[in-house]
Amino acid sequence: MTDAEPRRPVVLVVDDTPDNLVLMASLLKDTYKVKVASGGEKALRIAQTVPMPDLILLDIMMPDMDGHAVCRRLKADPATRDIPVVFLTALSDQSDEQAGLELGAVDYITKPISAPILLARVRNHLRLKEAADFLRDKAAFLETEVKRRTADVQSIQDVTIMALASLAETRDNETGNHIRRTQHYVRALAVELQGHPRFSGTLTDAAIDLLYKSAPLHDIGKVGIPDAILLKPGKLTPEEWEIMKTHAALGRDSLMRAEGQLAGGTPSFLHFACEIAEAHHEKWDGSGYPKGLKGDDIPVSARLMALADVYDALISKRVYKAPMPHAQAAAIIVEGRGQHFDPDVVDAFLRIEGRFLDIAAQYAE
Repeated sequence: MTDAEPRRPVVLVVDDTPDNLVLMASLLKDTYKVKVASGGEKALRIAQTVPMPDLILLDIMMPDMDGHAVCRRLKADPATRDIPVVFLTALSDQSDEQAGLELGAVDYITKPISAPILLARVRNHLRLKEAADFLRDKAAFLETEVKRRTADVQSIQDVTIMALASLAETRDNETGNHIRRTQHYVRALAVELQGHPRFSGTLTDAAIDLLYKSAPLHDIGKVGIPDAILLKPGKLTPEEWEIMKTHAALGRDSLMRAEGQLAGGTPSFLHFACEIAEAHHEKWDGSGYPKGLKGDDIPVSARLMALADVYDALISKRVYKAPMPHAQAAAIIVEGRGQHFDPDVVDAFLRIEGRFLDIAAQYAE
């Protein structure tokens, strides 16, 4: 065969009678590449050998391993399960035919073999296999393409979020690794609460991934706060504090506008970012801002960030305060249980204090 000639389909003939193998090979050899096997074990070995058969003509009545057993093993192996099997047999009972088809065979030809019928069925089944192979290849290509494009979208999401988070960080450069620490605190809390009845419906694996991505945007609204207030080294006046508090609404509004443009008004990957930016200063008892939300009216994402943000602020050095040791910060968190923080979130924090310490050390200033 020259390079220009098409590849000839491979047909494997399995029969324990030598005369039948000779007959079948003589009928098929002008059109197909023929392989033969006189028993089941040899047939299974040949079926795995490159070039693998495009079609198997399989006798049923054979010693040691009958055709049904061979077919069963072919169909159980991912490497050979898509090779069409046509049974050749002297059995003519309908129950025998049904048994073979139920095992996965595509056809059933009774002996004595009619050459025209055999050649027509082999040709037809090879055409069907070619079409099936094409569809499988196309489906595999489409699956790969979907995965690639999904990865591209996720990369765009990651880059977009981190670019926005970096912008916020440049306005408040004393916080350093605060963004990264809170991001990991939130994920640790979410994973710990994933099996809790109050949170299991919300904290799916996909939701936790988005929470992790979104957490760095919790203070994105600070880009709208004047430097004189945002970077003031001393205590803010009441008037300045009211301006500072507007960063929650500023962050929410900017992210909601972006979300509407990206997703046509439907929830997008920025959904949790909007929740966190707006509500992470809300308190469990309703005394927070900007809306004074209370209890379960506060989004879960914001409740997680509330604890993560306060904890990190307590243990971090600022121009106006020294860092607190973990034990003192944890005591303040516990004191805020049921007032500032969701009680179950505080309990989760206490169970994974060691993880918080590890994160703080890994991303220390």
